[in-house]
Order: sequence, then structure tokens, then C-alpha cells
Amino acid sequence: MSEQIEQFWAEARVRGALNPIRGVSGPSVLESVMPPAWAFGADPETATRLLDRVLQGVKTATASLFSEYEAEGVELPAVGQLSIILDGESHPRALIRVTHVRTIPFREVEEGHALAEGEDSLEDWRAAHRAFFASRLPEGATFDEASPVVLERFEVLVPPEARRKAAKRRR
Repeated sequence: MSEQIEQFWAEARVRGALNPIRGVSGPSVLESVMPPAWAFGADPETATRLLDRVLQGVKTATASLFSEYEAEGVELPAVGQLSIILDGESHPRALIRVTHVRTIPFREVEEGHALAEGEDSLEDWRAAHRAFFASRLPEGATFDEASPVVLERFEVLVPPEARRKAAKRRR
């Protein structure tokens, strides 16, 4: 873990108000364990572009292949889970919290989710994600309209300006 990410986490715990009654109850588990740090997309340019959408309040959702979790033996995201989001140069820029998770077949993804990911339409989302998911398939796996995808909604805790921008867009 880089020193820069550790410093971001130290500041984010305070700025994100993860435990507003710390003086009464002591540190919470949520603020004690550093969350994973990762970037959206598969390359630095995409990571920065998608992070910018998050910071503008445009992107409040993401999707991933269920088969990737299975192949890597990683648990699915859970409501309340925190993540530090990195830009394309691996600098920490945001702290997010998962607010909703569901796993459904690719063909059942709705326009509301596509728009929450910052796409212009469900058709655009499907075209982009078909190509992306096909490029991410674990060895021996195939992708089709029935393939399960993990859909997440999230809120930005840090920087707080991004949370306000997302709230304005929802009105």
C-alpha cells in the first residue's frame, strides 16, 4: 500500500465522517480497516475518465462480471463496503460506499442503471459493456446475454463536493 493511499485514508476517515460519535463509542470497524484501493476501467485513460464522472456526480454505479469474482475467489461487494478510487496514475482521489448490490443476467440490466453509470442510454451501456466484459473473461469462460453481472450503486463520501453534485443531479 502506498504512503499516498495511507495518507488519503487517514484524511478521508475524518472528511467522510465515518464515525461521527467517535468520542463516545471509540473507533468503529468501518474506520479502522483500510478499504481496498482500485481504479475503474482497464487502462489509465479510462480510469481517469470514469473517476472524473464520479467526481462530477455523473457516475454513481458500476458493473462487473460475476465470473471474475468466481475465478478470483473474491467475495461479491456488500452494502456499506468502502473503496478508495484511484485515478489513471494510481493516485487516490475518492472514497465511495456501496449502497446497493444485485446480480442479474446481462440482458436484464435496466436503463436506470446505465444512466447511473454515466452512459447516455441503455444501448450505449450494453455496447460498451459487451466489449469490455468480453475482454475480461476468465480463461474458458464465455459471455452472452444470460451471463450474470454484478451491479453496484455507490455514494461518494470524499470529496464531499462530489456527493453534493450527485444529489443535485438526482433532483
